[in-house]
Amino acid sequence: MHVGIDSFVSRVTDPSTGHVIGPAERMAHLLEEIELADRSGLYSFGIGEHHREEYYDSAPPVILAAAAARTSRIRLGSAVAVLSANDPVRLFQQFATLDLISRGRMDLVVGRGSFTESFPLFGLDLHDYDELFSEKLDLLLKIRQAPQVTWSGRHRPALSGQGIYPRPVQDPLPIWVGVGGTPESFVRAGLLGLPLMVAIIGGEPRRFAPLVDLYRRAGAEAGHDPTSLRVGVHVFGYVGESRQHAADTIYPGWHEMFTSVSRERGFPPPNRAQFDATSGPDGAFFLGDPDGIVAKLERVTDQLGGVDRISLQMTNPRLAHADLLRGIELLGTEVAPRVAHL
Repeated sequence: MHVGIDSFVSRVTDPSTGHVIGPAERMAHLLEEIELADRSGLYSFGIGEHHREEYYDSAPPVILAAAAARTSRIRLGSAVAVLSANDPVRLFQQFATLDLISRGRMDLVVGRGSFTESFPLFGLDLHDYDELFSEKLDLLLKIRQAPQVTWSGRHRPALSGQGIYPRPVQDPLPIWVGVGGTPESFVRAGLLGLPLMVAIIGGEPRRFAPLVDLYRRAGAEAGHDPTSLRVGVHVFGYVGESRQHAADTIYPGWHEMFTSVSRERGFPPPNRAQFDATSGPDGAFFLGDPDGIVAKLERVTDQLGGVDRISLQMTNPRLAHADLLRGIELLGTEVAPRVAHL
């Protein structure tokens, strides 16, 4: 099992001073976090894509280029790139260029995203939600296969053999499909033989086992090599000196973040009891000391029939920079080595 971190580059209020970290300072902190992840032995660092006031990750390739220039070993990637709102030609060119800068350390994880702001922002119709993704994924995979592409669809001008450059160091460029809980998404990834990144935001991780099995069955029936059907998991999490310390450190920001989402989507506001339940042994939130995180990783990979990669989304709007750095260090030095054999 490979262990990494994902970041949505959230706006942060320092919990001890009440100081709101400005965008420029937050970007400086982010690059420091990625450098520490590289030094601490973590396998990957992913940058999300959002188009909202509280996140600073609307241009992931720019951030990843800066990170690639300041690291030497860690894999870098999207978490996820909202393919529905992107032009597959430009997205491939950007990540191929990033792969050259990083000398072959780039992963492109594509998905539809859990927010919808990108649709009106880029003049897209939400009624085309499914068709946009499937059509653009088809084009992206054709571009990956060969430089000259002939293709036509509804949502982008046709291509008639134009060359798409540059080409990446990695051949093929790794493309993962990010999914939530829709069975059709798991089946599509399996039929295409693409590695799967499962976002487990709520519920119990073991409940995703039937969907992961569905993915593997679809891949096998399509004739894909089982070794190509890799499974990754994206979860919220934090590693602290103790479980109580981790919970007390993370809860204020968790409450702020999910209160905002609940208000937007018409859900009841969250409370501490819900937080404690979702961060328990069987919950979706990976929170605790290194021993507890290791035990949970062992349990979840067993429940899902094997997990190749797990990425903890550790940032939140009330997490001090020093506490995040310590969490990254603990994850890299105390957790990752102990689950590498799984």
